[in-house]
Amino acid sequence: MVLLSKPTSEQYTYVRNNMPITFSSSIPLVDLSKPDAKTLIVKACEDFGFFKVINHGIPLDAISQLESEAFKFFSLPQTEKEKAGPANPFGYGNKRIGLNGDIGWIEYLLLTTNQEHNFSLYGEDIDKFRGLLKDYKCAMRNMACEILDLMAEGLKIQPKNVFSKLVMDKQSDCLFRVNHYPACPELAINGENLIGFGEHTDPQIISILRSNNTSGFQISLRDGSWISVPPDHSSFFINVGDSLQVMTNGRFKSVRHRVLANGIDPRLSMIYFCGPPLSEKIAPLPSLMKGKESLYKEFTWFEYKSSTYGSRLADNRLGNYERIAAT
Repeated sequence: MVLLSKPTSEQYTYVRNNMPITFSSSIPLVDLSKPDAKTLIVKACEDFGFFKVINHGIPLDAISQLESEAFKFFSLPQTEKEKAGPANPFGYGNKRIGLNGDIGWIEYLLLTTNQEHNFSLYGEDIDKFRGLLKDYKCAMRNMACEILDLMAEGLKIQPKNVFSKLVMDKQSDCLFRVNHYPACPELAINGENLIGFGEHTDPQIISILRSNNTSGFQISLRDGSWISVPPDHSSFFINVGDSLQVMTNGRFKSVRHRVLANGIDPRLSMIYFCGPPLSEKIAPLPSLMKGKESLYKEFTWFEYKSSTYGSRLADNRLGNYERIAAT
């Protein structure tokens, strides 16, 4: 059994639960095998900054095996898991998210995709975990490129690989994260829900999320209201990140999202973050401007990534780079 510290109001954040959590039926759905995928992707990015993909071609058996290995790691004694930490920023983390005081009902592994890790820290079957992780990261990169190419086609911009080339670059700064949210039977406190991972946007281009069938993931709509995303272990969910918002000059919006702890079942999610090379300049694409004024100052991915280390999860990190308030 995984044990985290007993939740207290001093440690954790809660959100008022005035109504029972209901799942939204309005989440955009994109079938990657259909010819209208590119059109649906663009509309979803404009309206939600988020969508679900099916018929993605990723074998479920490979996903299930990696999930199983992850659960094995998080089931280890705390002293064993902490040998893979502390997360600074890579490695094992527990409760503390980042360096600036954010706390969540969570433990996690954060790994970079462009360097080797000491896999002896992550369990007993080292070769199996290394192989599964390598295959999964390769599959995620290929799916990301397919989605980004469809996105460019839907936007009618050239070259078609204007986004995907940043992910395929050997110097791309992609990350892989596994989040484990233990069941928290005491989470219902005074009609409130315990925060597993606080509200935030992802700074990268896009991120690809997959979880087990435990609920808790929510996204914020344009009006500031929150909706719960129905879990689906066989599908993937795509988040628009801050960098893509800038590259599209605000046409696509990075989606604000969070995770609420579950009182009955543990939730495990795997996220692949698609970041460009550190030296890449991030700015609105000229082909999307068409005489419009740029809403953002140009910056490098290194500059923006560095700025996130000094911010809290809920901060509007793009605010420091806006020329005109994005509508």
